[in-house]
Amino acid sequence: MTTDRWRLVLGRYADQRLPAPTDAQGLRREEALDYLYGREYAGRGSREDRGDDGRDEGDGSGPGAGGLGPSAPRVVDWLGQVRDLFPTETVEVVERHALDRYGLTELVSDPEVLARMEPSQELLATLLTLKGRLDPRVLGEVRRIVRTVVDDLRRRLESEVRRSLTGRLHQHRHSPVPLSTAFDPRGTVRANLRHWDADRQQLVVSQPRFFERNTRRIPWEVVLLVDQSGSMVDSVVHAAVTAGILSGLPAYRVRLVAFDTSVVDLTDLADDPVELLMTVQLGGGTDIAQAVRYAEQVVEQPHRAVVVLVSDFCEGGPPSVLLAAVRRLVEAGTTTIGLAALDGSAHPFHDRQMAAALADVGMEVAALTPGRLAEWLAEVTAR
Repeated sequence: MTTDRWRLVLGRYADQRLPAPTDAQGLRREEALDYLYGREYAGRGSREDRGDDGRDEGDGSGPGAGGLGPSAPRVVDWLGQVRDLFPTETVEVVERHALDRYGLTELVSDPEVLARMEPSQELLATLLTLKGRLDPRVLGEVRRIVRTVVDDLRRRLESEVRRSLTGRLHQHRHSPVPLSTAFDPRGTVRANLRHWDADRQQLVVSQPRFFERNTRRIPWEVVLLVDQSGSMVDSVVHAAVTAGILSGLPAYRVRLVAFDTSVVDLTDLADDPVELLMTVQLGGGTDIAQAVRYAEQVVEQPHRAVVVLVSDFCEGGPPSVLLAAVRRLVEAGTTTIGLAALDGSAHPFHDRQMAAALADVGMEVAALTPGRLAEWLAEVTAR
């Protein structure tokens, strides 16, 4: 076991015996674990937990102590850090200890605590991760938070996604509607050559030209395969919102499938991201091959189909089965892309070896924001 791991095991007792971590990531891991497991020291009489008057200086949240109260936002931030810093298996253990062993239960059981908290993507991610432990009494507040965050995210994404997907630039016709993304520089120069000012050596532009958008609709099947594992929570949220936007575009037939070790077709909820997110169950194992085989079954026109796999590529089954399924899709003419992340930052955590293997059998692999995914789909469907 490495020194850094021993420090994580021993906690604050390691300070006098082992050298401190040399990297910022190691320090963050120690701080994240100490936030929870440091509660073990409360009331044990250790010198560092007592003030000058000999009384405990803990935060009142040791075993059997009071709950979150106004510190609930700090707990949400902390759970987000844990998800960023540790693998899924570790995250599940830490979350279970936080709720069962140390009494941090108000976040999932007290509607008043949730009512005081500001809706955010971080809070939504935490609630989705802990959804299996939610008290029925808080579901109304949870639904309110989900709807607020989803509506805000949709407002920010919809114009960008729709602009990319409702028509490619027509390179031979111009539009009277001035749109910066459709500006035609060569056409503008040609149309304004007679306004050349020889004395100033400048072209005076009086008639800027803009490409017209081609709104011809071609029916394309878009199958979104969304990994429900705990590490993919942010991508699940963005996939749900993206599916809702795509469902409103008549040129695309959207099918949304969530998977872990089983496959659930949620296409009936694709146009309602709130209900979709209230339905998904994050966590558990991962059988990507089963989901890809399901996509094989539901694709009706392979040459007019796009399969988008949103996953960290941490396959729980035999890799050969997954690779064979992807190869069959590609050979049938279906366009495939694997997204290691689908969120605002496109910062992925994924199995790079599996991603490389998928690329070798013909799947494009990337980490994209929803806007960039829309641009990619537009390019594919314009071919």
